[in-house]
Amino acid sequence: MKENQISTGRFIDDKEIFAVELTNSLGSKVKIYNYGAIVSEFIVKNAIGEKQDIVLGFDDIDGYLNEDYLANDYPYLGVIVGRYSNRIKDGKYSIDGVNYEMAQSLHGGLTGFDKKVWDILPTVDPSLTLQYVSPDGEESFPGNLTVQLTFKLSDADELILDYKAFTDAPTALNLTHHTYFNLNKDGGNIAGHYLRIPASNYLAQDKDYVVTGALVPVAGTSHEFLGGKTIGQDWDVEEGYDQSFVLDKPYGELGLASETTESSSGLKLEVYTTEPIAHFYTAKYLNTATGKGGKAYGPYSAFCIETQHYPNSVNVPEFPTTILRPGQTYAQTTIFKVSHK
Repeated sequence: MKENQISTGRFIDDKEIFAVELTNSLGSKVKIYNYGAIVSEFIVKNAIGEKQDIVLGFDDIDGYLNEDYLANDYPYLGVIVGRYSNRIKDGKYSIDGVNYEMAQSLHGGLTGFDKKVWDILPTVDPSLTLQYVSPDGEESFPGNLTVQLTFKLSDADELILDYKAFTDAPTALNLTHHTYFNLNKDGGNIAGHYLRIPASNYLAQDKDYVVTGALVPVAGTSHEFLGGKTIGQDWDVEEGYDQSFVLDKPYGELGLASETTESSSGLKLEVYTTEPIAHFYTAKYLNTATGKGGKAYGPYSAFCIETQHYPNSVNVPEFPTTILRPGQTYAQTTIFKVSHK
């Protein structure tokens, strides 16, 4: 693996935005910005020998900073989200008897980790390590929090994400990466992608998509992907999927979260994670007029596998905790592995 760091010439709060390219011996390339830890490109060879970019995004950094894009049902294209991914009920929770209230928004507040310029740390091997120090009180979260995210691209076409975080006061933390994938060599609707998710249960949600605490068996429902099926086989064409699946693997161990294949490209994407949840989203609200090459991205033109802890855990005592305390290390690994089916 090799790396190449390129200045974009853009600054936010006097911090320079860089693009870092990771390449491997197969000729694959991943481009990552230190703004929002955005995965902007993931280029691989498909089964017919063509180079194919399997993630949605923009041609340059300006697309991600465009005011219309940020205001128009902002879709978090390719970014890290935090401090807290997914939804917290009414934006309220408590830690050790102290109540906290944040803006009622998706993925960690009004200005989350996705809109920060991260520091690029020196690394020994060819990889990229980004760091962001979130100050006490940012978006109403307590504690000074240091987050590090390392990207590696292996010679087996594995994009490996290793997360670490430390805090000086108890805080709520639930990180994930919001990469949008489409394996079709011509893009378009992802209904024909074939998906398997090794999850016997999913999490019930209220009308606002907030997890309630109840587990629902997938058997006999449209959410059953245990044996694999096309994404569009059983979906509600007006809703798609926006659901948290509880993975059938030991808690905290690295295991399979999903496997997706597509016939026109012959590509297979496997996602492995140490996290207990795979949130599957089929981009119902995606509405971006000018993506890469001027292509429009509409609903169901991509899918996300967001590996994370149980959403809204801060309000559901039965769920594993998402409170990080001083002296503890938050750690997770997620791997996006591309191959031919």
